[in-house]
Amino acid sequence: MLDESLLDTPEGLAAADRRGLLRGAAEAGARVRTAARHAIEAGVQELKPDGRPRAVLIAGPGVAATHAADLLGSLAGPGSPVTRLAPTGVAPAAGALRWELPGWAGSVDLLLIATPDGTEPSLSLLADQAYRRGCSVAAVAPAGTPLAEAVAGAHGLFMPMATAPYDHGEPLAGSSPGVLWALLTPLLALLDRIGLVTAPPDDLEKVADRLDRIAERCGPAIVTYSNPAKTLAAELADALPVVWTEGDSAGPAGRRFAAALAELAGRPALVAELPEALAAHTALLAGPLAASADPDDFFRDRVDEPPALHARVVLLRDRPIGGLTAAPAARDLALSHDTPISELEPEAGDELETLAELIAVTDFAAVYLALASGA
Repeated sequence: MLDESLLDTPEGLAAADRRGLLRGAAEAGARVRTAARHAIEAGVQELKPDGRPRAVLIAGPGVAATHAADLLGSLAGPGSPVTRLAPTGVAPAAGALRWELPGWAGSVDLLLIATPDGTEPSLSLLADQAYRRGCSVAAVAPAGTPLAEAVAGAHGLFMPMATAPYDHGEPLAGSSPGVLWALLTPLLALLDRIGLVTAPPDDLEKVADRLDRIAERCGPAIVTYSNPAKTLAAELADALPVVWTEGDSAGPAGRRFAAALAELAGRPALVAELPEALAAHTALLAGPLAASADPDDFFRDRVDEPPALHARVVLLRDRPIGGLTAAPAARDLALSHDTPISELEPEAGDELETLAELIAVTDFAAVYLALASGA
């Protein structure tokens, strides 16, 4: 059950935030600036690449690396060469995960390693394997870790992860806002230098500014009725989020939101892209999860029962209304099944800025839902 009164009690939110999630969301802009500075200090701007790599392989543990690969692939556009190397292993622990380069990887490919840990033995072995194959290697991880030494030994580029003192209190959640931007920003700077994405220093500064503005709008001191993240968290209190996305950037943002809801708040969510989502989820909205569905006796005593779980559509869009859009059809479908709908659309800006806004608002919403539900 969600304690909605906690949402408008900043002191209570702070006391419940044992993992530093709110602080990580609020400091996202600062993380971007620090991470961009670390990338410059590591020598990204001095690189003189000989054209684009044939493939960009991304390795790392948990959803942080998955989100980074998803976001970079989206930003690289159609025909993106970005591929995530999925690990194998018996447990999600540093010593139990294994990564391997595909057999075709060679001197025209680039390996990127992104991890908030840096002690994974297999990632250090992967850097050495890439060096022996002739692959270029770059990594983002905490400074002073075994991976930093391995990348140096492989004559690769190591970019220290932008960390904060409270990061070291306990293992970081992969969906933590601070982790995402600390890992993603140096990779953006590197791939901009290579020419695969557009993320020059000025654009990264705009992203940091946008994240700061969202932190002001969605901070714990802002009351629910004027706080889009708290409003969304309250709307999803007893709902199954059905996340529909429209636009290239909204897709990765929606998938990250679903992952953050599961990891941080312990809530299931479904995610699909428009217009295909309309066909994929029509039966779901017409079934027992519909808001109007109640298969049991209407007159039974519900006082001591938890509220039934019903679907709520969350529409994430990365472009303004107008032109060719499935948004009206999405609204009609939801409302025809008495399913409520929440909508998020960023202010105008370039692709990186709008993507950052969608991620930031949904990150705050997932954090508020986690704290107010005691997750």
